Amino acid sequence: MNSKYLDLLAQKYDSEEKVVTEIINLEAILDLPKGTEHFVSDLHGEYQAFQHVLRNGSGNVKVKIRDLFKDQLYEKELNEFATLVYYPEEKLQLIKNNFSSEKELHEWYIEIIERMMKLVSYASSKYTRSKLRKALPKQFVYIIEELLYKTDEFKNKKDYYTKMVKQIISLGQADKLIIGLAYTTQRLVVDHLHVVGDIYDRGPAPHKIIDTLINYHSVDIQWGNHDVLWLGAFAGSKVCLANIIRICARYNNLDIIEDVYGINLRPLLNLAEKYYDDNPAFRPKRNSDENLSEQEQLQITKIHQAISIIQFKLESPIIKRRPCFDMSDRLLLEKIDYDKNEVTIHGKTYLLENTCFATINPDQPDQLLEEEEQVIEKLLFSVQHSEKLARHMNFLMKKGSLYLKYNGNLLIHGCIPLDEEGNMEKMIIENKTYAGRDLLDIFEHYLRYAFAHPEETDDLATDMVWYLWTGEYSSLFGKREMTTFERYFIQDKETHRERKNPYYHLREDEEICRKILTEFGLNPDQGHIINGHTPVKEINGENPIKANGKMIVIDGGFSKAYQSTTGIAGYTLLYNSYGMQLVAHKHFNSKEDVLCNGTDVLSVKRLVDEELERKTVGETNVGEELLQEISVLNSLREYRYMN
Repeated sequence: MNSKYLDLLAQKYDSEEKVVTEIINLEAILDLPKGTEHFVSDLHGEYQAFQHVLRNGSGNVKVKIRDLFKDQLYEKELNEFATLVYYPEEKLQLIKNNFSSEKELHEWYIEIIERMMKLVSYASSKYTRSKLRKALPKQFVYIIEELLYKTDEFKNKKDYYTKMVKQIISLGQADKLIIGLAYTTQRLVVDHLHVVGDIYDRGPAPHKIIDTLINYHSVDIQWGNHDVLWLGAFAGSKVCLANIIRICARYNNLDIIEDVYGINLRPLLNLAEKYYDDNPAFRPKRNSDENLSEQEQLQITKIHQAISIIQFKLESPIIKRRPCFDMSDRLLLEKIDYDKNEVTIHGKTYLLENTCFATINPDQPDQLLEEEEQVIEKLLFSVQHSEKLARHMNFLMKKGSLYLKYNGNLLIHGCIPLDEEGNMEKMIIENKTYAGRDLLDIFEHYLRYAFAHPEETDDLATDMVWYLWTGEYSSLFGKREMTTFERYFIQDKETHRERKNPYYHLREDEEICRKILTEFGLNPDQGHIINGHTPVKEINGENPIKANGKMIVIDGGFSKAYQSTTGIAGYTLLYNSYGMQLVAHKHFNSKEDVLCNGTDVLSVKRLVDEELERKTVGETNVGEELLQEISVLNSLREYRYMN
């Protein structure tokens, strides 16, 4: 090993005793039970529902409370206590309003602090004291450690502990301590969070989800197609940017663009007001609780049309300059008979409805007006100079990847493109053929290059990011074509259908899943593929656990737009030292409903896989890293202290 590196390391471990102590510590950690992994997917801006699932650890908090107190508390009391752990600030205020005297409140504080201490102790039982200390609220570390590790065996310090708790209360610190312990519990029940794609689009608050993840103790992200769209826009793709604004207009979320990220939409609105009128196909989708004036609806409808036409125009040059994308049949603006108001798609002619072609020159349909060119340039400049968006996109890039191999499982948002026989689909890029893992690796290479070079806007890398959003062999899209144009302008719903890659029915086959796991260098006997992207229609009897447990699909529909067809409000997955459990969620009404009524949104847990022997840290990705550290420390000991 490099002697200079060992010399630097010796500055931290400047005695043999320190090296030996750290080796002993790391070796011991290897034998601890593995931490709980929490998998979520397709959050689509639904911040409140995501917050609840995060705070209750997909039911993990409730399980630990029930384990500890099922013989001491009634069901209502269990639910009340669980809600206090989920939302300590708000629940404390509600509870305190019910006490008529300070004495009653103080007695309650004593009881709850003791209960919280027991819960933290139980939740931290498989962690080192060092790891627990990092999870504790800093201002109370000493006090909590004294209370956690107390023993009444000889009753010598009973008065000491009692006095300590009473002092906490009398000094007005009880609320802060309870809040700190609640958040410590939330942190301890989940060791690591996986977000299997699609934080952005549809829902109202993806930025709040990102802010939460930035502050989360341990997280990784597998990019979804909607996430890549935002990364692409920031990387300089005008067509990705047009898609983002179109989707925000469609779901009445333009305030994310304008208010959250500070991107000025006034030039786009001026263009829209000049060329477009009302159009039923472009009216925003609205939730029942949203109030929009007629003027607001009309403005959004006009913006929606303007940006959609800009998007369709921007797609054409990419398709033409990238024959490897094989998308020439999507040059739909050139397939329109503007006199007859008809379009020919796959050899069949359709009448167009709800058209908005005022800015299209039939002789050069993909040519942007000078005004349109100026608008999209201004929008791109605003996007790339938004400080908040830069912070969010950099985090998404730093923590993200197209796929992840973690603790023997393959995490991927969409699919591995396959043909009908189950072979990896091949794509030729720059005269080289890619398939399977190699194809995903080259996709990620181009995405990272585009992000690192935002000044290059029409290069292959930037075009490839758009392909990830809409291309046939994209692992994030996984369909033959995206029929956005048809959905707006053609009544025949057959033209709206997007043919899925064979992966989506072949993933029911265990042998196919084993083949994919092998392709990615994973053990097919032990590994699983964990997918998001396609809502599981449980209402129709679809099972999210497929291929004899080898495939788990956890997009059950966080997005409210999907819940009427899925019948549920999302799946999440837990993987602890005992095995895997899938959790189905009911519709999340509101935080207020949880606080006032103690309702929870968990439905049922289903066993996916049960470990024959309890899995340890040594058998995980973290264990591999610890073994490498131990090896380095042993090298340091031999180099510095044993010669």
